[in-house]
Amino acid sequence: MRLLSGCRRVLDGTAGAGGHARALAEAGAEVLAVDRDPRAVAAAAAATAGLSVRVVHCDFADAAAHPEVRAFQPDGVLLDLGLSSPQIDAAERGFTFRQGAALDMRMDAAGMTAADWLNSADESEIGDAFHQYGDERRARSLAREIVKRRQSRPFETSDDLVGAIRAVLGPRSGPPEFARLFQAVRIVVNGELERLERALPALFDLLEPGGVMAVIAYHSGEDRIVKHLFRDWARVCVCPPEQPVCNCARKAKAALLTRKSIVSAAEEIARNPRARSAHLRAVRKAAA
Repeated sequence: MRLLSGCRRVLDGTAGAGGHARALAEAGAEVLAVDRDPRAVAAAAAATAGLSVRVVHCDFADAAAHPEVRAFQPDGVLLDLGLSSPQIDAAERGFTFRQGAALDMRMDAAGMTAADWLNSADESEIGDAFHQYGDERRARSLAREIVKRRQSRPFETSDDLVGAIRAVLGPRSGPPEFARLFQAVRIVVNGELERLERALPALFDLLEPGGVMAVIAYHSGEDRIVKHLFRDWARVCVCPPEQPVCNCARKAKAALLTRKSIVSAAEEIARNPRARSAHLRAVRKAAA
């Protein structure tokens, strides 16, 4: 990745299948990759065998407190917040809306599954999730339908959620609607936005002066968190707008390397349709 090309020690906070870690190592960086998914840890280790890459089982939200990460002293941090293709394609993981897939959606084996949440959350919580994370205008109706259906039969597979979606959005609803709404459930099950809000300041503090942090987001909620935090770090003055003279003496913590998010080129989307929703932002930490 061009934005991290000058970095010597890069923390890849979302190892996934190991593609980014491998590319960074082949470009000359020493890489420490972490992931909360044990299967991703194994896949990344296999993909980067023989390169200057270490892979550790750790959630990026907690990585700043991990001894190996702290000792690593990264001058580059990369977070690719999307799911890897193997995670999506493995039906037993429950990230897919393919017929008969279990409603799991957990990144690791801990905590509630998607089925647990759909079968126990109250109607307002479900409606809020579909509205906020799925941009669904009929979120309340969908939540009501789910609560009604689970009273006679608990949600267990993708078919159950797809059936509820089609009952509310109509029989012509398809993959675009399913993708949005399954993603909303996944965000809740894994606490993805809360983890991101916790991770970014902690990893930024760990970053060496002059180092680069780059984040690839795939959901508007994720991208909004990154955008606002990066802009706040880059602000010099926080005085009220009506105040004629600055007296806060604030120094910027970082410089924006991307004024607007960078989106995938058409040829990349043609190769990988899942890249169409990717938004990349980056900052450089101020020198000491």
